[in-house]
Amino acid sequence: MRKAISEVVIAQGRVHGQRVGGVSAFRGIPYAGAPVGANRFGPPQPPPRWAGVLDAYEPGAAAPQPPAVMGWALGAREMRQSEDCLFLNVWAPKPAESARPVLVFLHGGGMVSGSGGLDWYDGAELARRGDIVVVTANFRLGALGYLFLADLDPDVGAGNFGLLDQAQALRWVKENIAAFGGDPDAVTVAGQSGGAISIIGLLSGSAATGLFRRAILQSAPAGMLPQRPAEATEIAVRFLNALDLSPAQASELRARSAADIMTAQVQLLRSRPSHFLDRTRLFQLVAADGLVAADSVGTVGTRAAGGVQVMIGTNRDEAAAMYVFDEQVHGLTRPGLEEAAARWLGNRSLVPSGDSRTPAELAIDLNTEHMYRSGSIRLAESLAAHGNPAWVYQFDWSPAGSPFGACHCLELPFVFGNLAAWADAPMLGGLAADVLSPLVDSVQGAWIAFTRNGNPTHDGIPDWPSYDGIGKAIMHFAHSTAVSYER
Repeated sequence: MRKAISEVVIAQGRVHGQRVGGVSAFRGIPYAGAPVGANRFGPPQPPPRWAGVLDAYEPGAAAPQPPAVMGWALGAREMRQSEDCLFLNVWAPKPAESARPVLVFLHGGGMVSGSGGLDWYDGAELARRGDIVVVTANFRLGALGYLFLADLDPDVGAGNFGLLDQAQALRWVKENIAAFGGDPDAVTVAGQSGGAISIIGLLSGSAATGLFRRAILQSAPAGMLPQRPAEATEIAVRFLNALDLSPAQASELRARSAADIMTAQVQLLRSRPSHFLDRTRLFQLVAADGLVAADSVGTVGTRAAGGVQVMIGTNRDEAAAMYVFDEQVHGLTRPGLEEAAARWLGNRSLVPSGDSRTPAELAIDLNTEHMYRSGSIRLAESLAAHGNPAWVYQFDWSPAGSPFGACHCLELPFVFGNLAAWADAPMLGGLAADVLSPLVDSVQGAWIAFTRNGNPTHDGIPDWPSYDGIGKAIMHFAHSTAVSYER
C-alpha cells in the first residue's frame, strides 16, 4: 500500500515525509553541515539548504562506531554508518497545526555507539499516544565526537563535538519545529545513559540555554565526572601514537580516513583493561569553561538547573546489562572485591558484611550504586535544596528469573511503546506484548504527562510527589507501580 505524503517547509527547503497511522514521519533531515574534511574535529556548521524537495523517508547514517556493546541484553542491530551523520528524525501528529509539546530524545551508547535512527527509538507510537511531536537525533561519537586536541594544536579542536552537535540539534528544533506542528517554547529533552549525562553537561554550561524547558534523565552515569583537559590530552597522545603520529602532528588527523580513525579508537578501547568499578571513559565530556562544568552534577544542582524542570531516575540493576556474563566479575572473591572497592571507590567497607549475595552480585550492585544511583540522588537532593525539586523514579520490573534483572536500557521499550522493535531483546525475556502493555501505559504515560504538563502524574499511576528533600518521594515502576519515601 502506498503511503500518503506529508509536506512541510523549513528554512532549508521543502521536506516530504510519510504519513502512517495518524502520524507523519520525517526521517534523515540534516540539522548541520557534514562534519568532514576541514570540519572534522570542529564545531557543527550551519545546516545545508536544498532546491526542490528533500524526501525524508529513511533515517540518516549513524556516526562511525565499533560493534555494538550489550547485544546480549538488547539484541543486535545493523546500521549504515558515515562520518556525514548529523541527521534527525521527526514524528508529528498534525504538521499543519501548531503548538504541540515537543520531546527530543538523545540516545545512549556510552558516547561511542548508537543512533537516533534505530527502530528502537521510533517515535510514532509516543507521538500518537501523547499528541506530541517527537524528535530523535544522531551526533558524533567516540574519537570523532570527543577526542580532545586543543592542548596539542588549538586549530584542530577542543573536544565535546558530540555535545555541540546535540546543542545544534536543539537549536534546529527551536528554529524549525513549528513547521511540524510543534511548540518551540515547550521543548522537553530526554536522554538515556550517555544522552542523559550529555543533558547534565548542557545544563552545566550555556550552549543550550533557552532551548528546552524540561529534561528527563534516564540512567545517567552521574557518578562519572568530566575529564580534566590534562587527562583528555593524555588520551589524545595515545590515540595519535596508535596512528604512528606524534603530538605535533595532531592536525594530520583531519587527513586520515574515517576507517583509520575507527581502527585507532578500537585499539585504544581494547588496550585499556576494563574494570567494573572504574567510572571513567576514554571518550567522554571534557571540562571546559562555559560549556561543561568540572563537576557538572554539582553545578546543575546549585544552579537549580537554570529553572528547567527535571525528571530523573535509574533502573534497579543497571550494571547487570554490562557485567552479568563478565568472567572477571564472576571470578571475584570477597577479598578481591573489597580490594577493588578500596582502589576505585576509596573504601573497602562499601562491600557490606554479612551479605549472602555472591561477590559478582555485590559487584554489580556497587557499580549500579556508584555509577548511576548515588549521583542521580545527589542531583535530586541539590535541586531540592536550591528550590527546583525534581521527580525521581526507579524502574524495578524485570522478567521472572532473568539474569539481567531490571538492567540498563530496560525502561526504553516502555517509554517508546514500540514493543515489536524490541521483541528480540533478551532482557525482555521473550514476553508477549499483552503482558508488557500495562507497564507501557504506566511508563509512557508518565513521560507524556511530564512533557505536556511538567508533572509526570497521570491517571494510571499513584500520585507522584516531587523529591522535595523532606519526603524524598521515589516512583517505582513495576507491574504494581508505587511510591516509596526515603527519610
